Amino acid sequence: MAVFDFDGTVISGQSGFLFAAYLYRQHISSLARTLRLAWWGIRYKFHLPQRQEEARELVVGALTEMSAAQADEVMCSFYQDVIAPRFRPEALAAAKRYRSEGYVVLLVSATFVPIAELAAAHLGADGFMATRMQIANGHYTSHVLGSVIEGAEKPRAVERWCDEHLGAGAWKIVVAYGDHYSDVPLLEQAQAAHAVCPGPTLAKIARQRGWEVLNWSSA
Repeated sequence: MAVFDFDGTVISGQSGFLFAAYLYRQHISSLARTLRLAWWGIRYKFHLPQRQEEARELVVGALTEMSAAQADEVMCSFYQDVIAPRFRPEALAAAKRYRSEGYVVLLVSATFVPIAELAAAHLGADGFMATRMQIANGHYTSHVLGSVIEGAEKPRAVERWCDEHLGAGAWKIVVAYGDHYSDVPLLEQAQAAHAVCPGPTLAKIARQRGWEVLNWSSA
């Protein structure tokens, strides 16, 4: 297995915050909601306590009055306009190389499923794990379905996918890529871990554990 984190690793930037800004520019989300997300982001940056579900609830909360199909169209437009140009060339080249060598390539992300599905196709991944939001009466609710695919949930999600598609005990994570200290639970499962443009906390951990640090370019 070759496993890639999405935000900050495969792409430059964080899709959640980029999506919040996009919704505000499109007059879909309010200034108050956007400011609440910004405050969540500040707390996240400085490792302060917060619920992972909160940011997703705030973002999708702006989409609940439209149908789920319409909300998916908004996510698709956001992906094409904002995310697609942000793919790191090195990530695309690495995924292509691993596929040519017979690896199963996976994308794992805390972003929403419609966005991750498009990103996985662009990367050429064999599968993806992403955060699912609840749908009721044809509309997204502001509730996460299951768990946010973040932190320790990332390797658990990879394990579930691999056991289902490849068989329990029939796989191993050979390489993994991440950019943030919350990716450590995923990276430490790999035989070879790579820290991509890491923040200070992950950079320190990478030095301590002998993980390769990669300074990939922005798209």
